[in-house]
Amino acid sequence: MAMNAARARKLADRIVQIVAEMLERRVKDPRLGFVTVTEARLTGDLREATVYYTVYGTAEEQADTAAALASATGLIRTEVGRQTGLRHTPSLAFVRDTLPEGAKHMEELVARARAADAALAAAREGAQPAGDPNPYRPEAGAAGDDGGGEGGGGEPAGPAGPAGPAGGPGR
Repeated sequence: MAMNAARARKLADRIVQIVAEMLERRVKDPRLGFVTVTEARLTGDLREATVYYTVYGTAEEQADTAAALASATGLIRTEVGRQTGLRHTPSLAFVRDTLPEGAKHMEELVARARAADAALAAAREGAQPAGDPNPYRPEAGAAGDDGGGEGGGGEPAGPAGPAGPAGGPGR
């Protein structure tokens, strides 16, 4: 099974090369836009290949390119079969890759998050805490902390006071 997956991966890489070369040199359809073949995936039995591509341009140019690829599928499949030497040439399906649009959307979300962080940092600049900056510990040398008190050991008095239960069940 692992050998089949490795073989399918190698064959998919080869199909990407062949299709890209065909689109660059042999397919002369005027509807074909600026196409980049991004990936090819094969089924486990090597009978069907899905070729993913991106197109630079408007929605109309993308639709024209899809039509051009659909009409050139037979020519491209013939060349794939000739160059790979397979007994059964995989059928080709061209699918527009949406990865660039997804990446652009993610970049926009990150930019919005950075802008929100910058606005929060600007609002936080020069702000002071609402209460005492350290409400739980008295400062050194404060009144009542002369070192000889009843609390012993420098520990603050708990809810039971300085002579509270030592090692009781609450601890």
